[in-house]
Parts: sequence; C-alpha cells; structure tokens
Amino acid sequence: MKNKENSAKGIKIGLPVVVILTTFVIAILAYHFVFGNPSHFQGNDPANQPLPGNYFGIIYKGGYIVPILMCLMMVVLTFSFERFFALKKAKGNGSVIFVVKEIKTQISQGHIDRAIAECNKQKGSVANVIHAALEKYQSVEKEQDMTKDQKLLAIQKEVEEATSLELPGLEQNLVILATISSISTLMGLLGTVLGMIRAFAALANAGAPDSVALAAGISEALVNTALGISTAAIAIIAYNYFTTQIDKLTYSIDEAGFSIVQTYAATH
Repeated sequence: MKNKENSAKGIKIGLPVVVILTTFVIAILAYHFVFGNPSHFQGNDPANQPLPGNYFGIIYKGGYIVPILMCLMMVVLTFSFERFFALKKAKGNGSVIFVVKEIKTQISQGHIDRAIAECNKQKGSVANVIHAALEKYQSVEKEQDMTKDQKLLAIQKEVEEATSLELPGLEQNLVILATISSISTLMGLLGTVLGMIRAFAALANAGAPDSVALAAGISEALVNTALGISTAAIAIIAYNYFTTQIDKLTYSIDEAGFSIVQTYAATH
C-alpha cells in the first residue's frame, strides 16, 4: 500500500514537469519552424521585416522571450482543461446541492442505508466524504463502550479526515496557474524592456537612426507585452474560477458533515 501511495505521489509530482518540458519543446519548434517560416517575411528571409499584416512574422520578431511566453500559455491552457475535467468528476453525477439535500433528508429520517446508496450514485468528492462519515455513523452506533460525546467526536474526526484526503486532489496544480499569472507578466515586461533597449539603441545611432532596428525593437516590445498580459489574464481567470468551484464543494462537504453530526446528537 505504501509503495502504491509513493508511486501515485511521484506521478502527481512528475506530471507538471513533463507538461512544462513538453510545451517548452513544442513552443521552441513552433517559434522557429511555424512563426519563423521564411514565407512570412520579405524576400523569404526571417532576418527581414515581416510581410504587411502577417502576424506570424510579427510574433517571431518578438525575440527569444516569445517561446517562453508561448510555453507558459500552453501550460495554462493544459492545466485549465485538466482542472476543468477533474472538478467535473469531483462534482459527481447530478447536482451537488440536490444530492446533499436528499442525503440530509434521509439522515434526518434515520435511513442511513438509503443515504449511503445516494452517495454511491453520486460518486463525487462530497459523496465520498459523506459516505465515510455515514459508515462511521453506523459503526459507532454499535459501540457500547463509547460515550455519546466520544461517538460524536469520532464522526466529526472521520469527516475531517475524509475531507483532508479529498481537498489535495481538488487543489492539485492550482499553484501552477497562480504562479504563471505572475511570472508571465514579468516575462512579458522583460521582453518589453529588451525591445525598448533595441529601439533606443537604434535612435542613439549617430546621424540617421536605423529605422529597421527601431521598428524591430518596438515590435519586440509590443509582442512580448501582449503575450505576457494575455497569458496572465487567462491564468487569473482560470485560477479564480476553479477556486470558486472548490469553495462550493468544500462548503457542501462542511454542511453535510455538520448535518450528520447534528442528526446523531439529536437522535441519540
């Protein structure tokens, strides 16, 4: 059992690393062979300016910070989809609110077996916690050596333990979205600064400024700014959405656990 737990933990830790490395390789390849394709530039030469209105060439001129920002964007999208389907599975079948109300009704009527059957139908994180608490509910009823307060404490402890097992799975990889929301802005700012350095260097030339170098520097600055801000915006929206969904699930778990404890206290 311990080996299985360690193996599962290793997979969870390794997944973000695999995703980040894979997306980084894809970003580099896309930058050089898709965005840097000679057909996007004047004279079929990536060293020249992009063709008018060709956004692939414009993005390529953003410089070597662009693949990093592309990587961050793909990581955000990957884990956004991963969290969406994970939380959808955690909600289980049917409405969580309806299921919690139905389970509370069954418990208040003393139909513990029916409440457990509802949990088995729902198959979500809330149902898993309630199922564990109800099994504890049934087991403590058979204990003759425990006082009522001890039984209540045992049920409450079971709810807390079951909740602590479910929450890490719900919050997994959210820290990556939160981190990227800050890093992407900083990386975009870095690319902007590098582009402006190139632009001012072109202006500093003695005599006539190098208009090509000036345009390239401004393009680099603007492309990195746009990519950094858009990546941060998507990461922030995704993070806030998923944390809201997790809060709703956590509230439902707390409400159902409190109801189980209160029902036991009132009927025994």
